Amino acid sequence: MTDTPSSNPTEQSARAETGRTFMPSFGACHLPSGLTRFRLWAPNAEHGVTLEIAGAEPQPMTDVGDGYYEIETPCPPGTRYRYRVSPDLSVPDPASRLQAGDVHDDSVVTSSSYTWRNDGWRGRPWREAVFYEIHPGIAGGFAGIEARLPELADLGFTAIELMPIADFPGPRNWGYDGVLPYAPDCAYGTPEELKRLIDTAHGLGLMVFLDVVYNHFGPDGNYLSAYASDFFRDDLHTPWGVAIDFRRRPVRQFFTENALYWLTEYRFDGLRLDAVHAIRDVGWLEEMAGYVRAHLPADRHVHLVLENDDNQVHPLEHGYQAQWNDDGHHVLHQLLTGESEGYYGDYAVHPAQRLTRALADGFIYQGEPSAHRNGARRGEPSAHLPPTSFVLFLQNHDQIGNRAMGDRLISLLRNDTRALRAAVALLLLCPQIPLVFMGEERGATAPFLYFTSHTNPELAQAVRDGRRKEFEKFRAFANPATRDRIPDPNDPETFAQSDPYREPANESWLSYYRDLLQVRHRMIAPRLEGARALGAHILGLRAVVAQWLLSDGAILSLYVNLGTVDLRPDWLQDDHRGETLLYESEAGAGAALYEGMLQNGVTVALLKEPA
Repeated sequence: MTDTPSSNPTEQSARAETGRTFMPSFGACHLPSGLTRFRLWAPNAEHGVTLEIAGAEPQPMTDVGDGYYEIETPCPPGTRYRYRVSPDLSVPDPASRLQAGDVHDDSVVTSSSYTWRNDGWRGRPWREAVFYEIHPGIAGGFAGIEARLPELADLGFTAIELMPIADFPGPRNWGYDGVLPYAPDCAYGTPEELKRLIDTAHGLGLMVFLDVVYNHFGPDGNYLSAYASDFFRDDLHTPWGVAIDFRRRPVRQFFTENALYWLTEYRFDGLRLDAVHAIRDVGWLEEMAGYVRAHLPADRHVHLVLENDDNQVHPLEHGYQAQWNDDGHHVLHQLLTGESEGYYGDYAVHPAQRLTRALADGFIYQGEPSAHRNGARRGEPSAHLPPTSFVLFLQNHDQIGNRAMGDRLISLLRNDTRALRAAVALLLLCPQIPLVFMGEERGATAPFLYFTSHTNPELAQAVRDGRRKEFEKFRAFANPATRDRIPDPNDPETFAQSDPYREPANESWLSYYRDLLQVRHRMIAPRLEGARALGAHILGLRAVVAQWLLSDGAILSLYVNLGTVDLRPDWLQDDHRGETLLYESEAGAGAALYEGMLQNGVTVALLKEPA
């Protein structure tokens, strides 16, 4: 990618931080001279491209080669514009920084006018990360999240992760239907409100991460195929449609520069890349990570995280801090609920043994065949990676929202809160990086459902039918009448029911999370740099022990019993000499462990300080 000089404020900021100049390849860049440079990649626009500015005469754009069209013209911030790519079609800017309404409306020229209050913020080390995943719309938009930040910081969270905000159709959406990757959705607030949210978070010591979707575009509002069909490849498909063609340099640039844009213009502390297994060019992942880091100052803590269902290791060795540990979630969910349908079937056989591998190695599937995937082998060896290479969770937007009724664990385990408390203790004290989904810390029982707001009746019906068809193979929804009770994603009430903040917070859960996070920040996080697993062993059908050597030589041991039976292994009593009780999920569980009994539904953390 070629760097060229720029006078755009956004690019000036990147240049000031890194000493390198940068000029975006896409979109509208307002210049201090009063001119705005517009640039569009439209390799299949047979009649050329014309810039249409609201209230002005259309202006033909210059073909500058390689499929790019460009023009510089007087145009102040706030100006609305479109591109005419054929005689009968004008489209918003695919690199729009702001929309005047929704995805089909005009794009708007913007400028970097926000004055940062916490300009010296450089982030936090990765070992200190404790994630709180949140849906911006459910939380009241950017301003609503900002109002919740003091409470989250007080509880001990250090990182807020926003579900995708790239402009999507309508006001209600999970965000994975976005079609304008550079434009924060107006349903959540203005760009200035987003910057103020991030600025306020930094003032409270909180990092802010953004979930970005680079593997597909949504079904409504994506015009690229009309003038840039080369953006896609016709020989590969993803679960969401034709695959994006990452073999093409402009496509790689489009998403690489998008990552840098969020990290510089909005000062996000990191990105979570959604479903990168659907990006059929893993080399781009490493290229993007290297490019982003080359354009950021060395003293900034910027972290890149992946979701990768293929359990690939090489990205974690080349620029990415961690991957979401779906294996860890699946086996913990199976142990807690006993569910074995769908992908949980891969974890239902010897689940305690599989949990030991998740705690010791990170991935459970490291090349073994998966029955759920019809015997296909999945994963790569991961035992050499540090535990902080994995983000562990009991719940997230997918694992709750992709259930037919959006059930949370607290609702599934009404009669077994001891086991849930034990699992939470394991999550927050384990050296893997913990993630909590909005509402867990409050003991919220509200479901998190799949919701949309499509205005196209045919698309809304297709989504409704597809949602219900998805569950026809599950026993609980084999009856069509039962499937009809699955909430309609396009019904506004489905969105309203998903708000965990409508119900009063459970103070005992809040206190529980606060206590655990205090222990993590005081006794574990400072020792995680260079920590490594010592191994894990089965104690019972639903019980394990895992140990890690921390950076200062201390040994952390977690004894976990998610079952309903007390355990008395013969060697348990003599195994704790020199260890001190770090935490017990139930009063008396530590004392019982010292006497040789691991009670049911508990987690006990012991720490052996270095000699």
